[in-house]
Amino acid sequence: MSSRPGGSTETREREKTSLARPWNVVVHDDPVTLMDYVTKIFMQVFGYAKAKAERLMLEVHHQGRSIVWTGGREQAEIYAQQLQAYHLVTTLERVES
Repeated sequence: MSSRPGGSTETREREKTSLARPWNVVVHDDPVTLMDYVTKIFMQVFGYAKAKAERLMLEVHHQGRSIVWTGGREQAEIYAQQLQAYHLVTTLERVES
């Protein structure tokens, strides 16, 4: 047991890391953007294979939205900004446990 109040630094860091929930990058359907363009952007931004990019694009088209990436908040924000720069309607949502 640590003699310092609040436990050891290692324990606090481990708790902080385990409490950080991942974030979803969500792309929403819009009536303007072409499906081929969306596929191309998914391949470019995420490095996805064409088949995966097309599957996600079709999910956006048919279901109105798709979770295209899940992970840490900072990277999720970067991806969201990149997608928005290509005029894709993109939001972030925290993954609930």
